[in-house]
Amino acid sequence: MTGSVGIYISVPFCKAKCTFCNFASDVFGAERMQHYVDRLCGEIRGAHAAAERIEASLPRAVDTIYFGGGTPSLLSAQQCREVFQHLRGEFDLDADTEITLECAPGQFADETLDELLRQGMNRISFGVQSFVDQETAAVGRLHTHQQCNAEIARVTAAGIREINVDLIAGLPHQTAQSWQYSVEQAIASGAPHISVYLLEVDEDSRLGREMLKQGSRYSAAAVPDEDQAAEWYQQACDMLHEAGVQQYEISNFARPGHRSRHNLKYWQRQPYIGFGLDAHSMLVAGQEAVRFANTSDLDRYLGQAPEPSSFQMFSSGQNATHAEVDVVGRSEAFEESLFLGLRLNEGVDLDQLRRKFGEGLLQETMPALVEVRDAGLLELHSDRIRLTSQGRLVSNEVFSRLLIPNAA
Repeated sequence: MTGSVGIYISVPFCKAKCTFCNFASDVFGAERMQHYVDRLCGEIRGAHAAAERIEASLPRAVDTIYFGGGTPSLLSAQQCREVFQHLRGEFDLDADTEITLECAPGQFADETLDELLRQGMNRISFGVQSFVDQETAAVGRLHTHQQCNAEIARVTAAGIREINVDLIAGLPHQTAQSWQYSVEQAIASGAPHISVYLLEVDEDSRLGREMLKQGSRYSAAAVPDEDQAAEWYQQACDMLHEAGVQQYEISNFARPGHRSRHNLKYWQRQPYIGFGLDAHSMLVAGQEAVRFANTSDLDRYLGQAPEPSSFQMFSSGQNATHAEVDVVGRSEAFEESLFLGLRLNEGVDLDQLRRKFGEGLLQETMPALVEVRDAGLLELHSDRIRLTSQGRLVSNEVFSRLLIPNAA
């Protein structure tokens, strides 16, 4: 088998849960965390057998690994060692494999950092969100501006050169001035990669429920409106561009040579496999792609509820007929290539779409492309299309307009 695969490791541990978050993550005790790592290692150990059962191709070669969460930096050194032992037992890590760890400032033990460096970790993504203490405290983040700077300096001194800083526009109490300050601080940190997100409040989160009833808890009344946040996002785009940190995807900016190789896999529809709670995968199966995901219910994932995760069922060979594997058909693959490609600033090469999918599907969507172009949300030049700056702000609306009727 040729080619390589990316690996996503879900680590749903948190010291505190952000008020706007409703992800499959929470605060767990040490015993449950170890149980989770044991189950995770078992899932990794059965990966190739599981892929074979669903007739999907799973290369042994791995060129990217991404630990996301939650707060993966809460893993102990021993737990990190266990995970990598099983990864290396089931896969072949390339010498230059990009290994990324999401990290909350102030929640990264020296022993864990040392162990991950020994295992080859070479990239860290800091969930800073804001360099203004009032704003981070309002959403339940535990770190301070000072801790952010100290942590960036610490991992840089340890030899990590690939560093990302996450920022969120639209946090409670945020103002135009405080947002500008956070962007300036992110640039001054020297991080070669910066991600900028608009605040998304899940309706089932604490902040979301409070906003729906127009209450004041969790600083709900201090959340800026969407138009303000959109202006700040555009301001960040301009500031980062001037600083030489170029936008390459809707939310991601990097200096030359520092793009996230793992995240590019998602946008370029390259194969990846996810392990752990709520982890998603896309693998090649014959001439098609297959997508599947693990449960977001922790008890089910740990085997303490009647239905385990889908990939666990594949791994064990039990109840495999009940596991949901979505085969990505030709129309869906075309739509994914269009939508995911449009997330990138370079856009989509229409000639490549024609060669891969034929002229028919492109002609079906061309009226919608022209309509979106005329609305100023899309640039259509020769055989390449890309979102405009305004289109990036309303990308979901653009994508919904481009859906092919009765796609199968």
